[in-house]
Amino acid sequence: MIADYLPDSVNSGNWLTAYTLNALRSVDVSTEVVLPICMLGTPYHELSRLGDLVLPPLFYEALDVSLKERILAQIERCFPCLSTSRAASAPSPSVRVVELPRTEVTFPPKPRVLAFSVDTAVEEHGPHLPLATDTIQSYGVLRQLADETDGVLLGPPVEYGQLTWGLPFGFSIDLTSELLTEYVTRFTNAIVDLIAPESIYAVDVHGSIVHREAIVAGLEGSCAERWAFRWLHEPLVEFAAERNDQHAGGVETALVEHINARLVDSDWWPTRIDEISRGQMDFRTAVELTPDLPSFIDYVERRSLNGIVGRIENYHKVDAQHMFDLMMEIARKDLEELMTNI
Repeated sequence: MIADYLPDSVNSGNWLTAYTLNALRSVDVSTEVVLPICMLGTPYHELSRLGDLVLPPLFYEALDVSLKERILAQIERCFPCLSTSRAASAPSPSVRVVELPRTEVTFPPKPRVLAFSVDTAVEEHGPHLPLATDTIQSYGVLRQLADETDGVLLGPPVEYGQLTWGLPFGFSIDLTSELLTEYVTRFTNAIVDLIAPESIYAVDVHGSIVHREAIVAGLEGSCAERWAFRWLHEPLVEFAAERNDQHAGGVETALVEHINARLVDSDWWPTRIDEISRGQMDFRTAVELTPDLPSFIDYVERRSLNGIVGRIENYHKVDAQHMFDLMMEIARKDLEELMTNI
């Protein structure tokens, strides 16, 4: 099922998250963008037919009336451009919410481990990487875990989370930590009720501490008795954070290329690396501007920056296979501990 959702090539298909920031900026205003609300287990291939471009779904089982209204209001505020931005006044595609009929869905037999990611899939990643860059990395690890370990079932991802840096550039959705915690709790409860896994393994690669804390709070507030959470970039700090290469730079480019080279836009990468470098934002400036979002937006718009917060040049100093192996190593240890004495 997840294979029908995860992108196989950049800037193609109906899933909006398969596209880069630059590609979406050039989308005609008449393009129909659809946000589905559906049952857990609704086939992704059915959802992909709902519009020209389709946002990741929200799930009925993880919503009540109040939470649905608050999440939709927040998405409307953020997407496609933050409402406080001057860019929000420019013509852009509108979002149509489609609530599908509530139908019963059959799930696989009770797995030992149900694994899924909670990532910021609607988050720009510069001119050469798709919005779903975080999810691509998380499921790169989870798919290999499932291939090599009996009893691991891949669940649908939670594709909305807390973010800040993407908002000034557009085509990014910040769910806020409060909404994320509530949604994760209800999503996890639904997973436990519908699929009854013996344990749950949730992961992400998004760098925000606030995002990670919100996920953990959501899991703690759920009815799941046995679960683990992992920030999969934890073993990569020396290659990323310590080199000020935080977002859509060398580390993430190398990892996405390693997972599937077709997910990096060949019109930009690698031949235009110098141009990409000139448009990136340095980490220190991003940290200084984070508490003042209007100033952050003004800074970005005055300089026509490309969405990268980091150092694309770091690509030449990292080994993608080694970094991916480190992510797999820590995930395997988590899984071994989860599955011990179940």
